[in-house]
Amino acid sequence: MKRVFISVTNDLSTDQRVAKVCKTLTNNNYEVILIGRKLKNSKNISRNYTTKRFKLLFNNGFLFFAEFNLRLFIYLLFHKKDILLANDLDTLLPNFLVSKLQNKKLVFDSHELFSEIPELVNRPKVKSFWMILEDLIIPKLKNNYTVCDSIAKHYKNKYQTNFKTIKNLPFQKELKKGNFNFDTKNQKIILYQGATNLGRGLNLMIETVKIIDNCCFVIIGDGDEFLNLKLKVASEKLEKKVFLLGRKTPEELAKLTPLADLGISIEEDLGLNYRYALPNKIFDYIQANVPVLTADLPEMKAVITKYNVGEVLKNRKPAIIASQINQMFAKSYSESLKVAKRELVWEKQETDLLKIFENLQ
Repeated sequence: MKRVFISVTNDLSTDQRVAKVCKTLTNNNYEVILIGRKLKNSKNISRNYTTKRFKLLFNNGFLFFAEFNLRLFIYLLFHKKDILLANDLDTLLPNFLVSKLQNKKLVFDSHELFSEIPELVNRPKVKSFWMILEDLIIPKLKNNYTVCDSIAKHYKNKYQTNFKTIKNLPFQKELKKGNFNFDTKNQKIILYQGATNLGRGLNLMIETVKIIDNCCFVIIGDGDEFLNLKLKVASEKLEKKVFLLGRKTPEELAKLTPLADLGISIEEDLGLNYRYALPNKIFDYIQANVPVLTADLPEMKAVITKYNVGEVLKNRKPAIIASQINQMFAKSYSESLKVAKRELVWEKQETDLLKIFENLQ
């Protein structure tokens, strides 16, 4: 049985993509050891594979990156393994160094264009560091996959390096509806699930929902903008219109998503990372029979157009968005959603993922 060490910089509890990869590998006779970090508010996790979470002195900035990567390098160096799987650029350096020092196979999963994330737009020195790291390592990699065709093409054009596409699809599952802990009777529910970070269109949707009758906006997730969003809701007295629920486990989320009447993914075009984005929440909405409103960005638009499971944003002005949403509420997408939810599931691409690990170069 081959031992695969999988590393991420998050606390493991809400990373659905990594959990799906771990499950697929475990079910196919790989021994999985998943490594992340433990935060003060991290929830306990129980998996059918080994997990390891580092407690760190620093939890953000360069010192966090340096500490985590040093701890990861030492841990990987002194444990027996056959395969290393690095998730995103921020875990790649120690995995790459250990793979070279000990002649181990390395797999790279690029969840996004890390060096192009909006948080780096106004931080040229930090961005240049990640760009240098990317330029030094990615051209040398041979076993790679990413979340969409656009990012795969970007790496191919820039580095002449091949990336397979493994979309961030959910497992096929039966719907089990839960309940919100607030009154949504006679209201349409617009849902956003995911990181509450810069450029996700959340302020825009708050402005929009203010002018939609009998409708509320539910935000599930945490991130850099969470406190600012709470302050906005409080200052504008929107507590009965906008609900911020914070982070939920995947199991909790799976029961809340089907309660929505509309799911949104209206990221701004803040550079290549968002332009090429294909968030897992789109597929989670579809799996929960929830129609989707997305930004007019290529990967999202392609899903909506192909499967007719929602609409693409026509304009980013609240009044026009409100009108478009009201039109969506008057339509039925149920038949299209039934077709899409059968096709867009993790099980359909497990064979492609396994082929990568079975044919390592």
